[in-house]
Amino acid sequence: MSDVVYEETATMIAAGELQSFVPFGREHCRNHPNAFNLQLRELQPASELWSSDGAAGLVGSLREVSLQERHREFWQLRKGCVGVREEDVEFEEELYTAGTVVVWSQGSRTQASSVYKAFTVDSPVHQALWCNFAVPQNKKDEDEVEQTVCIIQSSCVNVHTVGGKDFISPLPFQVSDVWATKFGLLLERKPTMTDAQLISPGEPLPTFFSMLHPIDEIAPVVCKPAGMHEGSRVQYASDAAIKIVFSCCQPSLVVTYDTIQGTHSVWFLRKVTADERSSVLRRPADPVGTSLGMVALGFLNPYLRNISRLDSPGGSGVMGQSALSTSSPLHYGTLHGHQSRLTVSSPGSHSRVHSPSISNMAALSRAHSPGMAAPSFSAASRFNMSFQSPSSRGQHGLLPSLSSTVNETMLVPELEPIMPDLCMEQLWSETVTAGIHRQMSSQASKVFLSSDLCENRYLCFLVESHQQLRCVKFIESNDTSQLIFASVTSIPAKDAEPLQNIDAMLVLEACGSLVLYTGVTRVSKVFVPGLLSPTFNLTNHLPHLSTPLENVSTPTNAGSRHLQRLDEASMPSPVSELRSPNIKHHEASFLEDYTFQQATPYIHALRDPVSNRVTLELSCGTMLRISIPEIATSELVRKCLQSIRFILPKEAAMKVLVKWYNIYNAPGGPSAHAEWNLFVTCFMTLMGYNTERLTWTRNLHFEVPLSPVIAAKKARPSDGGSDEDWDYLMGCHYKRQMNSQLVCGPLDCSGANKTLTETEGLSFVSSPPSPSQKLDSSAPLFPHIPALFYILHLLYQELKLNELQRARASSLVCLLHQLASDLQLEEYVDLYWRDYPSLMSGFKESCLIDQALFGQMQRAPFLRAEPPCVLSWLSSCLRGEEVPPFPYLPGICQRTKLLVLSYALYITADENATSTDVSKYLVKLSAGQKCVSEQHYRRQSSVKVKSSSGSLAEQLVVWLTSEGFTLKDLESVPFGVALPIREAIYHCREQPCSDWSEEVCMLIGRQDLTKQAHKMTRAKSKASVGSGLSLEPPASTEADEEEDGMSDIIQEVTGLIWSQDLRVQEVRRLLQSSRPVRVSVVQLPEVSDHEYIEEKENKLLQLCQRTMALPVGRGLFTLFSYHPVPTEPLPVPKLNLTGRAPGLVDLNSGNIDVPPNMTSWPSFHNGVAAGLKIAPASQVDSAWIAYNKPKSPELANEYAGFLMALGLNGHLTKLATLNIHDYLTKGHEMTSIGLLLGVSSARLGTMDMSITRLLSIHIPALLPPTSTELDVPHNVQVAAVIGIGLVYQGTGHRHNAEVLLSEIGRPPGPEMEYCTDRESYSLAAGLALGMVCLGHGSNLIGMTDLNVPEQLYQYMVGGHRRAQAGANRERHKSPSYQIKEGDTINVDVTCPGATLALAMIYLKTNNRSIADWLKPPDTWFLLDFIKPEFLLLRTLARCIIMWDEILPNPEWVKSNIPQIMRGTFDSSEDINMETMTQAQDYITAGACMALGLRFAGSANSDAFDCLYEFAKTFMKIMSFTGTAAAQTGYYNLQTGLSMILLAMSMVMSGTGNLKVLQLCRFFHKRTGGEMNYGFHMAHHMALGLLFLGGGRYTLSTSNSAIAALLCALYPHFPAHSTDNRYHLQALRHLAVLAAEPRLLVPVDVDSLKPCYALLEVTYKETKWYEETTVELMAPTMLPELHLLKRVKVKGPRYWELSVDLSKETQHLKSILSRDGVLYVKLRAGQLPYKDDPQGWKSLLASSVNHHNSGVRAFKPETISTFTSEPALISFAKFFCKTSDGMKYRGDSLALFSAMLYECVTQECPEMLPTYIAIEQAAGAVRRGNLLETFPLWQMRLVVELWDSRVLYGRSNSHEALLTSEFLPVMKNMVDVALDGWLGGEEDIRWRNSFWTDRRLQSNSSLLRSYMRGEALPQNAPSAMLACFLVYRSIPCLRNTHTQLEGCSSLGDLLSRSSQLGIPLRDLLRLIPILLGSASGPLTLQGFPLQAF
Repeated sequence: MSDVVYEETATMIAAGELQSFVPFGREHCRNHPNAFNLQLRELQPASELWSSDGAAGLVGSLREVSLQERHREFWQLRKGCVGVREEDVEFEEELYTAGTVVVWSQGSRTQASSVYKAFTVDSPVHQALWCNFAVPQNKKDEDEVEQTVCIIQSSCVNVHTVGGKDFISPLPFQVSDVWATKFGLLLERKPTMTDAQLISPGEPLPTFFSMLHPIDEIAPVVCKPAGMHEGSRVQYASDAAIKIVFSCCQPSLVVTYDTIQGTHSVWFLRKVTADERSSVLRRPADPVGTSLGMVALGFLNPYLRNISRLDSPGGSGVMGQSALSTSSPLHYGTLHGHQSRLTVSSPGSHSRVHSPSISNMAALSRAHSPGMAAPSFSAASRFNMSFQSPSSRGQHGLLPSLSSTVNETMLVPELEPIMPDLCMEQLWSETVTAGIHRQMSSQASKVFLSSDLCENRYLCFLVESHQQLRCVKFIESNDTSQLIFASVTSIPAKDAEPLQNIDAMLVLEACGSLVLYTGVTRVSKVFVPGLLSPTFNLTNHLPHLSTPLENVSTPTNAGSRHLQRLDEASMPSPVSELRSPNIKHHEASFLEDYTFQQATPYIHALRDPVSNRVTLELSCGTMLRISIPEIATSELVRKCLQSIRFILPKEAAMKVLVKWYNIYNAPGGPSAHAEWNLFVTCFMTLMGYNTERLTWTRNLHFEVPLSPVIAAKKARPSDGGSDEDWDYLMGCHYKRQMNSQLVCGPLDCSGANKTLTETEGLSFVSSPPSPSQKLDSSAPLFPHIPALFYILHLLYQELKLNELQRARASSLVCLLHQLASDLQLEEYVDLYWRDYPSLMSGFKESCLIDQALFGQMQRAPFLRAEPPCVLSWLSSCLRGEEVPPFPYLPGICQRTKLLVLSYALYITADENATSTDVSKYLVKLSAGQKCVSEQHYRRQSSVKVKSSSGSLAEQLVVWLTSEGFTLKDLESVPFGVALPIREAIYHCREQPCSDWSEEVCMLIGRQDLTKQAHKMTRAKSKASVGSGLSLEPPASTEADEEEDGMSDIIQEVTGLIWSQDLRVQEVRRLLQSSRPVRVSVVQLPEVSDHEYIEEKENKLLQLCQRTMALPVGRGLFTLFSYHPVPTEPLPVPKLNLTGRAPGLVDLNSGNIDVPPNMTSWPSFHNGVAAGLKIAPASQVDSAWIAYNKPKSPELANEYAGFLMALGLNGHLTKLATLNIHDYLTKGHEMTSIGLLLGVSSARLGTMDMSITRLLSIHIPALLPPTSTELDVPHNVQVAAVIGIGLVYQGTGHRHNAEVLLSEIGRPPGPEMEYCTDRESYSLAAGLALGMVCLGHGSNLIGMTDLNVPEQLYQYMVGGHRRAQAGANRERHKSPSYQIKEGDTINVDVTCPGATLALAMIYLKTNNRSIADWLKPPDTWFLLDFIKPEFLLLRTLARCIIMWDEILPNPEWVKSNIPQIMRGTFDSSEDINMETMTQAQDYITAGACMALGLRFAGSANSDAFDCLYEFAKTFMKIMSFTGTAAAQTGYYNLQTGLSMILLAMSMVMSGTGNLKVLQLCRFFHKRTGGEMNYGFHMAHHMALGLLFLGGGRYTLSTSNSAIAALLCALYPHFPAHSTDNRYHLQALRHLAVLAAEPRLLVPVDVDSLKPCYALLEVTYKETKWYEETTVELMAPTMLPELHLLKRVKVKGPRYWELSVDLSKETQHLKSILSRDGVLYVKLRAGQLPYKDDPQGWKSLLASSVNHHNSGVRAFKPETISTFTSEPALISFAKFFCKTSDGMKYRGDSLALFSAMLYECVTQECPEMLPTYIAIEQAAGAVRRGNLLETFPLWQMRLVVELWDSRVLYGRSNSHEALLTSEFLPVMKNMVDVALDGWLGGEEDIRWRNSFWTDRRLQSNSSLLRSYMRGEALPQNAPSAMLACFLVYRSIPCLRNTHTQLEGCSSLGDLLSRSSQLGIPLRDLLRLIPILLGSASGPLTLQGFPLQAF
């Protein structure tokens, strides 16, 4: 065994971040106000405390409490969950339990821990755990996960969700353990003694139960054991010997332990299938073989009854002791327990009959009651019922004979067993070995999942008694549905914990040392600074016995080793299994010798692993938290390791990784910057290089030796460390294994075997290499060199595509160059030289690989002679050449894959490049042993980009987004490569689709759309609170401002809509009713003081008529403008009816008579107005509604109005039915009216049955004739009738229509009933009938027999009454005692209702025959018989039936007046002038009303002008005191005028038109004379409609809206505040139902402030006008959406954004309903309209006069006024201005300014870095100081893209991004520089420094000799040569130079060069060299052909 010790000394790593650990909860609990005091009170009732023996009781209870205080504590830690906190910090969460307190806290490395939630429960906590419950969503497929904490007590489970919901679920049995699973909780029932007594051995009870959600039933779990024999079918999990030891969610596993067999099993937990469910529930016919018949369930009944004690809250019940067990130790709670048991266990109480009601109770109590007792009882009994067998014998505790089962099977239908939800399917079970069967078995104390560095996964369980960790390897099957368990490996361990994010586990060995394993491979020992591990001191005494690798279980020798070791030792006791006696002896003696050792604490246990941190428990009781270092911190090393792992066989990869891990993490290890050097050295050593002898690796200086052991030995010389390592590497089995796999034969990539002399390639001619080193072919990675080289080459290509990683590429290229030159891959060497000429020309050494050894290398089939270069691939793509697929490594080279496919899609225009044709462009590398499934692609293609979705650019952008590519990624793509993607983005940005996802909008840089999309998705997921603008209404300072109820209007928006004046303040002044009014009466000398007071009070009474009418208008004005705070009641401004003269004037002084109940309806309206402020999107719940209920009864009317308002804004649906009935039973008339109307409005048109029942109780006609007479107040009946109309709106419901039709003409009676206010009831019935059949016209299905129109016509014109049909015949037998009507219809009562019913039924149907019924009579005689008021209604009805004929001009209005009134009158005729003028005025008013409805909310200017003319005419007539006014009568004129005013405000609704406002203000001031309450109400309603919702809402003209307006604006207004005779006042508020949000508010996405933007609105074509486009300046009201075709935000200031309404209006509707916020983004170089109304200050304005003067006139200083982009402003500040320390010359400043101008005007600020990069590249070439050719590659790609665009004629300014003269200039600069170099004799500097060298050549001859393949002279200017080759795209001509050499003519040259793919433009530059060389003296013939 001692061999272990040797290895530990050899490798050891240091743990980091040592800190002592104390659970945070423990600290918190010290200060927690624990349940101590609470328990004192609960233990004994107060009376007992003071009785004689009370003191003893108190002391006793105190003692108990202190017992309980010392309750054990436990805690668990986990990695922080995303759902709990928003930030991306990695943090830990702790759940700590002690006594009755559970503390959930969070903390991270940077932040101290803090309590997230703390819970205190009533009885001791048995267990607390996190659990995620799935809440099924009815609409979506996937469930929503609810994160919760579950607290298990003895009788119940408390579940607290993160969202704040709490549930209490009672437990029907004692629970021994609870486990969190993927689906919910798994409960393990505690076996009790009764099990043994009651149940025969064959019939056990279920032991596992599941709870899928706290509200769900607890259901038994079924299990499906593995095995082929008959027993392996589905059955209840009922084996009491099986205990759960572990559960996890991903994968969904459960591990159990069988206490009898002594084996562990793994089960897969899943939802139960339907067949399994039915097979378990079907009771078997033969009871013999069954494991669980229903018989057993019969016994669950008495069993459950016995153990479901009702614990008193103080008592902690004795777990698991039932009443039968006498052996229970007497606890103080037992007494209570006994009492409760007695109450439960009478069999009668469990009869089947009670079950349903009880279970309903259970459901109820679980949701609501915080109490314990009731739920636990009811749920328990429910459980009994469910499992109860109907046999009487089951009720007693006797054992039934087996025969009884047969009888019981007949009774199955009666049973209602609980359905199982989950099924456990057995996957694996430990094998039982015969010999050691009993001793080996012991329950696992810890189970966890772990994985190793090569992605194998293990299920590990620690058997503590054996000090053994058993690791079971498992893999997912190919279809991932199943898990396959493979071999078991045992590791000696006393304790172990997994470290998830470094793929390792930490094992505590028996000797006390910590060892790190990855999977089952031992990595190294862990050194904890400050702790001496016991074995560390022993090492000196112990001999090194054997090789280190003996102990590590690698897959080869894992299987049999442990058993064999046992036999050798032949030790029966399993405890000392892996120890040999002599070590034991050593240890003991050692400990005796050094007694100080006992003082040092040693590690005793491990716990709480979170990612790579773990807690050590020390023997002295303290705890330490350590972290284990990661495998690599540098991104480059990590990528290399990933690639190595990908390509090598698993064992080899594991070796490398373990070796690297040890070297890297040695104690006192390297600093981060040396990590790469360390890696290179390690890697090359493993491949067989001697890094000491290679110059470049020798210079990778280390602070640390290669193989340090531990800090103590650090002083050794640096090369000394490697001996042991070689032993280590030599001793491994790896070499022997590899030899068998080798593919013999040379590595043959291009053909011939070469002799060594031929390999002296390019770099070795000039200076012969130093004596070459041989490679050590026995090194473990030697055979894999080709594969590793190729993989790293691909990684290098990947790094080149990322600007952030490019510096790392230059580190990698040294390693690659070395490998390539040793593998003699010339073309690769050439490629690296071209990339980094200055770096590579220094590398001269090569290590020769013996020819014979080539054969030992494994040949990599994918290694190609021609090196894959991603940049040249993209370049040939741009040139339109055929391209071979590019190799890539899945999972590692993601960037390569993305860019290659993007070019394939966008440049080669292959629409399927990203879906079906991937293989055309990419070839996947797969490692030899690893088969990579094509799953990756299958996933991509499912994200099918709609190919119809327009251009390639759009497809590209959508695809990139689906791949997770973001703007941040784009910034790191090199500028040349990124240009096509930027171009695609630029296209999409101009014309985006309005339905793109948030991520796509983000990528194309349209933050406005991103924000919009984000809001839409958020709104779908949950009703977001106040989801509109974050515009807070300003908090006003004065207190009296607050309470007028109008302070919530958003002033930022109103300030934009009405920016020129203070009209909103004026409206607030007119509508405020909370301050005393001014009473100005002058006291005349002859008036006594008393009379003066009376005069003042009379004046005040007049003013109060107005004040009381104001709330109706205020409700409309503040509509939906407020989001209530759920913790505060809604502020209701008080209705103030006092006056201010000098001194206070009050109506209650008793000097004048004030009508009784005068304020009841006004305060109702006040309540409605307050309630209507609440926006529909607010969070309002039942509790808050009840919470607003006022304490004082005088405010009850206000609350009634508040309830109605909540119905109108849709919140009343949340009020519990219970509360509704509660309110109705109070019998308060107003509350009933408000509630009935509110509930009906909230359920508009739903035909909701429960609401129908509610309403029917209040309508005698809807009750059966025999029902008891209910005394329902008349107004409540009216409200209920209207309610029926609302609930059944537009449904055409036959029965309701029939009843309502007869109710219109309901006669008075019987006896004294129903004699007052009949008009309002009849009108309500008519309106309701109209609503039920709204707009159905003659298509009323199934109502032809009712003759609805004819019956209504009769009601309208009068005639003989028909007999009462149907159910109500009985009612009307006895006549009324008050009114005698005879048998004719009373038209005065029935006409209005019938007229409006006809109007609504035939609304917009243009049915001329019905309309003609409604024409006013055309003879004077008939005219005398009709009330003028009815003429108004008839005209209105007729016009809205003939909807399409309404025209907005005075001629049309006058055309409604009958012919006889329009002509000239013959004076001889006896004409009643009064009749005529009244008829004329009323008809005009009716027509105006219809006009208002037709153009409601349209702000149609013709309609407005027309109405305004009529209003002026009426005003004129009124102002003459002469005959006309007298004839019409002031009242009639005022009615007409009010209707016209209302019509005007309907047309201009929400626009706040000034002319209407002036009219309203004029009428507001008139208070005397005939101006009664009703007129004031009309005028202020008009004012409210005009500013509907503070200008955010307007009226709709849908059928439903017209119906609501007809109810609300019925043209007969109340004469005084208690008048409901003709029309119920509450209906005035129904106008809200016609309101719809149509205000579009542009909000600047950067400042989040509302702003102006130009909209272009296109109307659809209609029969009145063609398709028209108008421009509106938003914020503005949009027209009704069904009229529109398109809404577009128009440039030039803002980015265009178009919403197409012809496709769907939902998108725009949702924008409007969320405060109408449309995010817009200012274009760069533009200013918002507020700052620059005319657009003269914008950047482009200056360039109007001259074409390019713009650039010159542009002053960078002023940039900040044109753009808010911080990057551009900073650029202007630092790069475009001269300052003292600036080194720039003037021309480069000008250049930068020009770039900036270009970016801003072209709208692509993100192109600025590209411009700068191009300029830098060109400048560097000109100066000739490029060290790498990368910028030129990018330049070349840019030029090629530009060429291809020009070539295809796509150069128009919109297409390409680089449109200016900038690119040609830069391109020219590069061309000139390179041509100058080529023609120049030689570089001056070069000549000066090497003037001694004789072989000076001109640069052109240098190029020539390169193209011939000669080696370059050592001092040649290789950097410029490489630049030339790259930029001119000259391929590596090693093996093709002869083709170009011997050309005699240009044509010959062209034909040959076309094969090489050199572009013509570049070839022309070469012609002088190539053709010149043919004749020149330098031509040499007969070069040896180079190898590769």
